[in-house]
Amino acid sequence: MKGLIAILVALGISLGAVALLNRGGFGGTSSSAQVALMVYCAAGLKLPVETAAEQYRNETGVQVQLQYGGTGTLLSQIRIAKQGDLFIAADDGALADARKFDAIREVIPLVRQTPVIAVRAGNPKSIRALADLQREDIRVALANPEAASIGKATRAAAGDQWAALSSRAAVMKPTVTEIANDLQLGAVDAAIVWDSTVPQFKGLEAVTVPELDKRAENASVAVLAACKQSAAALKFARYLAAPEKGAAVFEKHGFKPLRGDKWAAKPELILYSGGVNRLAIEKLLKRFADRESITITTVFNGCGVLCATMKTMGDASAPRFPDAYYACDLCFVPPVAAFFPEAVILTETDIGIVVKKGNPRDVKTPADLAQPSLKVGLCNAEQSTLGYMTRGMLKSSAIWDAIRKNVVVEVPTADFLINQMRAGGLDAAIVYRVNAQPQSAHLDFIPIQHAGAKAVQPFAVRTGSPNRQLATRLLGFLKSNRGDFEAAGFQWRGNEAPVKSADIKVPDYLKEK
Repeated sequence: MKGLIAILVALGISLGAVALLNRGGFGGTSSSAQVALMVYCAAGLKLPVETAAEQYRNETGVQVQLQYGGTGTLLSQIRIAKQGDLFIAADDGALADARKFDAIREVIPLVRQTPVIAVRAGNPKSIRALADLQREDIRVALANPEAASIGKATRAAAGDQWAALSSRAAVMKPTVTEIANDLQLGAVDAAIVWDSTVPQFKGLEAVTVPELDKRAENASVAVLAACKQSAAALKFARYLAAPEKGAAVFEKHGFKPLRGDKWAAKPELILYSGGVNRLAIEKLLKRFADRESITITTVFNGCGVLCATMKTMGDASAPRFPDAYYACDLCFVPPVAAFFPEAVILTETDIGIVVKKGNPRDVKTPADLAQPSLKVGLCNAEQSTLGYMTRGMLKSSAIWDAIRKNVVVEVPTADFLINQMRAGGLDAAIVYRVNAQPQSAHLDFIPIQHAGAKAVQPFAVRTGSPNRQLATRLLGFLKSNRGDFEAAGFQWRGNEAPVKSADIKVPDYLKEK
């Protein structure tokens, strides 16, 4: 690892290599026509959503048509109607059900809600525990668990006591606002509602109990599968979650907003990516940018250059610091682990030798690259993951010095080597399998038999990114398009659990002695 850090320091001193950065920009399409959005909204979130929707209309001219109801009831309507743009659900379970029915796509968390026992101010009935709701002198209002999220959360919290509790209910209604209103009017003595519901009704206060505290849920906005205007829907969803916009409205109404992205009508997402990944993601990035109507600025290069560029920026407050980083191999995550503490492995690919079709120089192993007069191309060890790994493998096999004598070119990414092979300037080069695959009619790929002849590609989202939710959605989009990666020649690993960057160990053969 010391050798890797030294490389990055050296690169930080002289960033002439940054001139080699290959930037790609993808701008999402948008329409000037203002089409009304149809939004299904859980009744308990009516006040802030209604306010935010009016604010959004004033700022953008876009009309938002809101339909309220219990979360469960709304989901049933969505499944039957198969129309609309967004679904604002009060709990995660409803969204899980919606996914089972293939009714939703992207999900953006908005606020955190916890069930509480609502009572009238001063708690005149001295209700302190969930068990108190079964007292003979208590009239309790509950929400129907088949219709409302708070009812489902109540049933789960009560467990074996649900039958007894529900049998004691004076009223059971389909929305949280209806039972809170009954309490405010004095029709009941207590109601189980969300903590965010209590501030919306004068004269009520909340009693927290352990059983309900454990049932906290996210209220989120999801794009419907039936939505025909994803860019407009996602723009309003981002608005609802943005700290300066919708989140401020939620907070004003007593809700606890979750961390949303900084508001921008057309956000710019900055992605640093190892050159090898370009083969699979370039078209996917365009599709994602179009769906969200955003701009993606992508910097493709060797990971040594990318890490050095980030190091030179000093800290993540730099205005062009990447929101996400898609490395060519795990070994180039630890140098920037402070910015990207967790990574998700998406793919892997073999490392091997590429030669002219028919292998006229009879190259079978890396040792054959030392044969006289052979013109060899490698990736630069200070600039690229592939070069760094190649040097480590050849040194561990004690053939680095012999092969170096034949190296006529060193480049930051393997696509340059493929181009020179096709042009006839090289006899052999060490590349990734995915680099060679598109040229299989002209070039042969020979796998290297070494434990380290495999690169694993991790995707990481920067912790402090102002576009963290957006970058996370990009990761989800990439994971949902496994076929594109496999078509490019990668082996898929996108179903594995995330890894902590601090736990990634660089193999001994890659460490400078």
